[in-house]
Amino acid sequence: MPDTAALKAQFGQILGPGGRVRVVRSPGRVNLIGEHTDYNDGFVFPMAIEPNVLIACRGRDDQRVRLASTAFPGQVVEFSVSGKIERGEPKWANYCRGIAAELLAAGIPLVGMDALFTNTLPVGSGLSSSAAMIVGTGLALLTLAGATMDPQRLALLAQKAEHEYAGAPVGIMDQTIIAAGRKGTAMLLDCRDLSKQFVPLDPNELKVVIVNSMVKHELTGGEYGQRRKQCEQGVAYFRRANPEIKALRDVTIKQLDSAKGQLDETVFRRCRHVITEIARTTEYATQLAKKNYEQAGELMRKSHDSLRDDYEVSTAELDYLVDESMKNKGIYGARMTGGGFGGSIVALVQPRAVDAYVTMIAESYQRKFNKKPETFVTDPSDGARVIE
Repeated sequence: MPDTAALKAQFGQILGPGGRVRVVRSPGRVNLIGEHTDYNDGFVFPMAIEPNVLIACRGRDDQRVRLASTAFPGQVVEFSVSGKIERGEPKWANYCRGIAAELLAAGIPLVGMDALFTNTLPVGSGLSSSAAMIVGTGLALLTLAGATMDPQRLALLAQKAEHEYAGAPVGIMDQTIIAAGRKGTAMLLDCRDLSKQFVPLDPNELKVVIVNSMVKHELTGGEYGQRRKQCEQGVAYFRRANPEIKALRDVTIKQLDSAKGQLDETVFRRCRHVITEIARTTEYATQLAKKNYEQAGELMRKSHDSLRDDYEVSTAELDYLVDESMKNKGIYGARMTGGGFGGSIVALVQPRAVDAYVTMIAESYQRKFNKKPETFVTDPSDGARVIE
């Protein structure tokens, strides 16, 4: 459990003493497999992780919201929940403005809030610090208002907030695992009907290691939106022959192969990644549930190759980290994770191999790129919770 005493002391210094201070923990997430499948109605396989966003919060009776963050010292951002909430500066606060606006639109009678954010999740690492912030803020606002909400509904409102207030056209995976994750398990999520299957991960047999390349990515950039458009172009092509096709989830590899030469070559490769990745994701969940770790690891490697070659969202740094990882004993599999264009890789590692692997990968990466990577060893954690 995080040490909250220092956070509460800081809260008092920045936002003033007094009142009952609650603490919300909102985890980051890592996706073990199933990348760029969520907005194609496919399957994803994320888990909530131990690095997190912590929010110390206190109710106010004047409907004002005051926000501060240890990442941005000296800034206190204010807005009101009594009228229309507009986007504004600084940009980080738009995540909080957005979820407040969505909760109000959903009919939740919000009260004012003082909140201080701190996090052990690096921004831009592909571990979903933005979704952790939005879901955590939503839970803090609900808690102070004396309201509760189904985690999936909160996730959907958080996704809408990220679309409309942060300008990031994200799928539903991040918000769902952060709102509804369960300790000790990863979640096979069907992004079409939002049904969930929880697969236990035995910490005595498996550790998840995340290596942050320290190359930051921005999902609000044009590359992510371009990939979505290319998928939509693929769907439009297949729908002409079969109006039942609503997303790439509905297209088989046989149908794709028959379109070779007729579909734009780049669009063809984008579709091939998504269709094969959806199949890999459900197979991965099956293999992990059976404790067939080598087979699961092989699927991770194939996923990375597909993201590198067909979807073209990897980087030289991520490719290097994956290749180096696979040279180590005790590493079942490794792949880039998150939207790409930087961020992190995730590796499935035998517990006894973790220390040697973490040392090796840090030294090797620093020699090659003159950058020190951040590494996180984690077990699956609970989703967002009020911890005090």
